[in-house]
Amino acid sequence: MTSSFSNLSLAEPLARAVAEMGYESMTPIQAQAIPVVLTGQDVMGAAQTGTGKTAAFSLPLLQRLLKHESSSTSPARHPVRALVLLPTRELADQVAQQIALYAKYTKLRSTVVFGGMDMKPQTLELKKGVEVLVATPGRLLDHIEAKNAVLNQVEYVVLDEADRMLDIGFLPDLQRILSYLPKQRTTLLFSATFSPEIKRLAGSYLQNPVTIEVARPNETASTVEQHFYSAGDDDKRRAIHQVLKSRGLKQAFIFVNSKLGCARLARSLEREGLKTTALHGDKSQDERLKALEAFKSGDVDLLVCTDVAARGLDIKDVPAVFNFDVPFNAEDYVHRIGRTGRAGASGLAVTLVSGSDARLVAEIEKLLKTKIEIEALEYDDERPQGRFNDGRRAWQEGEGRGSGPRSPRAERSERPERPERARSSFRPAVVARDPFFDKPYEAPQSEAAPGWEAAARPVRSSTSPNIKPRRKVAALFKAPAPEAAQAQDA
Repeated sequence: MTSSFSNLSLAEPLARAVAEMGYESMTPIQAQAIPVVLTGQDVMGAAQTGTGKTAAFSLPLLQRLLKHESSSTSPARHPVRALVLLPTRELADQVAQQIALYAKYTKLRSTVVFGGMDMKPQTLELKKGVEVLVATPGRLLDHIEAKNAVLNQVEYVVLDEADRMLDIGFLPDLQRILSYLPKQRTTLLFSATFSPEIKRLAGSYLQNPVTIEVARPNETASTVEQHFYSAGDDDKRRAIHQVLKSRGLKQAFIFVNSKLGCARLARSLEREGLKTTALHGDKSQDERLKALEAFKSGDVDLLVCTDVAARGLDIKDVPAVFNFDVPFNAEDYVHRIGRTGRAGASGLAVTLVSGSDARLVAEIEKLLKTKIEIEALEYDDERPQGRFNDGRRAWQEGEGRGSGPRSPRAERSERPERPERARSSFRPAVVARDPFFDKPYEAPQSEAAPGWEAAARPVRSSTSPNIKPRRKVAALFKAPAPEAAQAQDA
């Protein structure tokens, strides 16, 4: 089986684009999947993250779509022929950029639609006509309902990172979208991990698929050096500083489990002098794209993020990944550390384990089928220079005497002891109680009529003496004056 892109029978426009991008040797998933997709068969592909799955399905799709390319400006000549579905906005944008680079010397059109952005520019692109549509499921359904996207001529559909789409609840959306597609089509399913749910999905929508597995399912890349360090919640940032310093690392992903924890950690590391930005679901799409661009360009050293960035993001030459929090889902560990050691490069994955993470670490052991050793991290100094603060302690450069670090406990121990206060003989005077308040309640002896009854209006003299008067009760409002009552009767 061929392992060089130059030996593939790609059309000249695609071969020229691939050569310009520096592609020479194919990865295992590319070498096995591209020839199969070129024949038009359904594929169920599993490979470790970072092994080039995007090129594995994009290049053969574009090759087969070249027969439909047209220079006409009419939208009718550019219907959607290939649909690529992805779970996250960042991954959709990244795949769309890659496809645009592969097809830049062809007349094929492509665009991307995802949530968090205004629909009007996306609608204009769809109205012009595109052959390749990259989308997230939710926003694609919005365009389908608005009749901006017509999918009755789709020949190829790609479900990338399908396990993640199922994890975040996209199965109903996927079923609705697939119902709009022609039954005669080629379906490609690619994922870093396989699960029983994925196999059931493939059995429902793929026809006699060719299964391609280039590695054991849920296996991590052999080029990634993995370490699990014991660190309490208050020492995790100190551990990050130690690893960055000892390894000489310039850039790294730092994964946390919550959006709030992501924002707080990013602010704390920024105060500690590290160029840091945060990426999580509560940020607007524009902020998320700017954060990724700053990290890619090197303007930011640390990208603190939630699992929104754990799938598929391809940022070259990232040397390390930190798991500040052990992931709740063991499979997310595989995807997180897949952000480093990509395309055969070496990488470092550091997971900080606290005392409450034993169950989560055991689940990772079960998934990877290997024993995890919790290591003790050695620090160069007893405490780092300054003091940390995430709302409890502040980082203040150069605090304390001397050049070495000083802990709050050490500072308290060096303070001069305060002399013991002399005991005072002062005692507050006892105040005598009034005997009136100690007596029990006694009802009054007189049967005097209440004041409100004496002030009530007298009974009219015209009333018959045989009629028993009604019992008087306290009125909620003051009785009207006689003049006012006569006026009301009139």
